[in-house]
Amino acid sequence: MNTAIQTGQYASLPNGIRLHYASAGEKGRPLLLFVHGFPEFWYEWEAQLKEFGRDYFAVAPDLRGFNLSDMPADVGAYKARHIVDDLRLLAAHLGYEKFVLVAHDWGGAIAWNLAIALPQLLHKLIIINSPHPYLFMKALATDPAQKEASGYMNWLRAEGSEQALAKDDFALMEGILSGMGRTPTPWFAGDVRAKYHECWSRGIAGGVNYYRASPLHPPTDDHPGPLKLQLNPDDFRVSVPTRVIWGESDIALPKTLADGLEDFSDDLKVERIPEGSHWVVHEQPERINRLIRGFLSE
Repeated sequence: MNTAIQTGQYASLPNGIRLHYASAGEKGRPLLLFVHGFPEFWYEWEAQLKEFGRDYFAVAPDLRGFNLSDMPADVGAYKARHIVDDLRLLAAHLGYEKFVLVAHDWGGAIAWNLAIALPQLLHKLIIINSPHPYLFMKALATDPAQKEASGYMNWLRAEGSEQALAKDDFALMEGILSGMGRTPTPWFAGDVRAKYHECWSRGIAGGVNYYRASPLHPPTDDHPGPLKLQLNPDDFRVSVPTRVIWGESDIALPKTLADGLEDFSDDLKVERIPEGSHWVVHEQPERINRLIRGFLSE
C-alpha cells in the first residue's frame, strides 16, 4: 500500500486563488484535510499524511499566503471568510462534498469558522491548540494574562514585521518555533529546518497578513480590536462532532482557552497534554496520530 507523500499538486479555484497541496493515499477514500498555521506550511503534517494515507485520502494544503500557494498582496484577501472559501472550494475540486477537518493554530481559527458557517461540509472537526473565536475574543478583551500572552500579535500586525522576521537568516522566525515552547525544539533541526527556511524564503508577508486582517488581537488605543465587536455567543455554536487536543504548555495560547468550550459545542471532547507546547504536533507525532485515529473511529 503506497503512503508516499505526493507534492507539487495545484488546485486552481473558482475564486481565482491557486493552492499548492500535498497528499497521501487514494483519492476516493474519505477525505482528511489537514490545515497548518503560522509560520508553517503543509509539511507540519508530514507524520499525519504518512499515517492516514494508509486508509484515507489525506491532504495538506499550503494556505493562501504560504509557501507555494498564491500570495495576494491585499491585506483584505486574508480575512477568515476568504480562507474558509478556499478550503470549501479545495474539497470540491478534489471531488468531495464532506470531509474531516484537522487543524492547528491559524488553520484552527479558519476551521472553527468553517464549522460554524458550513457544518454540512464536515463529518468531524479536530482542533489542535487553536481557540474558539468567541472565547478568544472574550479573553483578549477581558483577561490581562491573555492580552500579555498575545502581545506578539500586535507586533506582527505592525508595518515592517515581515522584514524584521526575515533578518539574520530568519532568526526571529526560528525564535517563534523555539520560544513559544517551554522545552527545547529538537524536531526543528537539519532537514526540517532547511525545509522551513526554503518555505520562508518564498515570502512571509502573506502569513503576517492573517494577523493584520483579523479583528482578534489585544486591544490598543488605536485599534480596539475585540472591544468594538458586539458578538452573540449563539452565533458561534458548533454542531459537528468536535475533538480538541491542547498542549497545555503553550505560552501564546494558555490552557485556559480550552475552558468553556462545552458551551459552544453539541458534541465535544477535550484531550489535554500537560507537557505539550504549541508545537505538540511536532513534539509527539505518534500520540497525535493515535488521538486522531481514536476520534475518527468513534
